[in-house]
Amino acid sequence: MPRTIAIGDIHGCLAALESLLAAVQPRPEDTIVTLGDYVDRGPDTRGVIERLIQLGRQCRLVSLLGNHDEMLLNLYEGQSRLYFDWLLFGGDATLSSYGTMRPEEIPAAHAKFLRACPLFFETDRHFFVHGNYWAELPLDAQPRETLLWDSVKKRQPGPHTSGKTAIVGHASQKTGEVLDLGYLKCIDTWCYGDGWLAALDVESGKLWQVDKNGRPRE
Repeated sequence: MPRTIAIGDIHGCLAALESLLAAVQPRPEDTIVTLGDYVDRGPDTRGVIERLIQLGRQCRLVSLLGNHDEMLLNLYEGQSRLYFDWLLFGGDATLSSYGTMRPEEIPAAHAKFLRACPLFFETDRHFFVHGNYWAELPLDAQPRETLLWDSVKKRQPGPHTSGKTAIVGHASQKTGEVLDLGYLKCIDTWCYGDGWLAALDVESGKLWQVDKNGRPRE
């Protein structure tokens, strides 16, 4: 039976992503939903994006855009005023992985990948966003800033008007545990820090977690 599996914020942690995919073993009929923030903070943004491009050839991959990804895209497209803020936000690690100090020099294929990332995705029973949502608004009417930048740490929304369960990232759970409100689950469990990269089978509830070095959680 096809699975829908969500993966939390990766933040350049390629070893964690590889280990998690080895545990999940995506099949061609599965849908993998990555919740954004592929870049910054961790050591191998370049490797993460390469791996996701490859993964998209192996199964159905839905890669949502994260706020960090949007910042890199904006810099790639010439919004240089963001540069120094972005470096403090983890962009220095991204540039190091590409061997450049110029965001516009990242491979065009990587910018194309990020540019194609949608802001949300939904199935019959779930919807997926990077950041947050307004409970009373349809997904296609949500403000872009809410979907990318708003955090469930700062504002916990109520159940969405659609009745679907929300799967979100962005708000790093430094306890290492998934935030489960029943109608909302945040699976960003702080991989780039001292936590875990999480993958959740949204129908069965099965959870996989590995640390940034790829070691599975016992």
